[in-house]
Amino acid sequence: MALSSSPAASKGIVVTVPTLVLSALVAAVFLFFLLSTLSSCSCPSAADTPISNGNGFHNDIARSVSGNTPLSTTKGDVEWLKYQIQLNGLHMHDNVLRKGINPRTRAQQLQDLRQFKGISHYEGPESDNHTALPCPGELLVEEHHSNYGEPWAGGRDVFEFLAQSSQLKPDSRVLEIGCGTLRVGLHFIRFLTPEHFHCLERDELSLMAAFRYELPSQGLLFKRPLIVKGEDMDFSKFGSGVMYDLIYASAVFLHMPDKLVWVGLERLATRLKPYEGRIFISHNIKFCSRLGGEECTKRLTSLGLEYIGKHTHDSLLFNHYEIWFEFRRSKA
Repeated sequence: MALSSSPAASKGIVVTVPTLVLSALVAAVFLFFLLSTLSSCSCPSAADTPISNGNGFHNDIARSVSGNTPLSTTKGDVEWLKYQIQLNGLHMHDNVLRKGINPRTRAQQLQDLRQFKGISHYEGPESDNHTALPCPGELLVEEHHSNYGEPWAGGRDVFEFLAQSSQLKPDSRVLEIGCGTLRVGLHFIRFLTPEHFHCLERDELSLMAAFRYELPSQGLLFKRPLIVKGEDMDFSKFGSGVMYDLIYASAVFLHMPDKLVWVGLERLATRLKPYEGRIFISHNIKFCSRLGGEECTKRLTSLGLEYIGKHTHDSLLFNHYEIWFEFRRSKA
């Protein structure tokens, strides 16, 4: 039997049924081998392929997708940022008030808040019914960001150095002595597992800034950091069973009597994880050097501590470096 074209096309091509069946079989075999080849291809998937910004730089998307948030700014990050500024033709101008709805300095902003509340605000009995966490105007205009003698952004520099030096992980436990308004602490709180950041702070105004402005405004209340008002190096409120991966004091021991610093170190030594745990102290260790090198080493050894060395780290955003002294617990 044969299939032919219509009589009007008497010179058409005649195709037999066996020929059609054979052609279909060949096509099926070819499709099978094609699909097999594609399924075994070792080509990178979309998740494995770096995403290009069209400028030669690639986002390390895998770092954040896998949960491994980078601890510090990379050279590639800096190059990407510089390119974005160049791409947009941006240049720094004099720091004067820009046009806007209501441009103000911090002082003017504070006066406006006290006098006029906000641009749109509730009056009378309703004024207390719509704000869950009323915050003092001084905190809302961030006056406390100027309490450190250097830019607020330096807090990120400290975090990056300490986190990398101590090989910090999200489930690590950190204790800061004198966290102030959380200039550094915010970065640790954001990085760490909830409840894994602890702090001892004596200044009430700093604590108010931390609790009433920084934690709520940064969306970090769910992290539940344990921040305790106290002094005289009393760590009893943190519990007896907590062992820390990192303990640090930034410009705190400078303002303490040497005797109190040694009391604190004695109490902290038993709370530091042996060998891997680290204590970092900034600026200087005169409480130690005033004793003399040999005597200082003896006292540290008696506490089970060992001096590792001196480090410096540079700021990302301004011409500044900090000095840190590293210690570890040398015995269990």
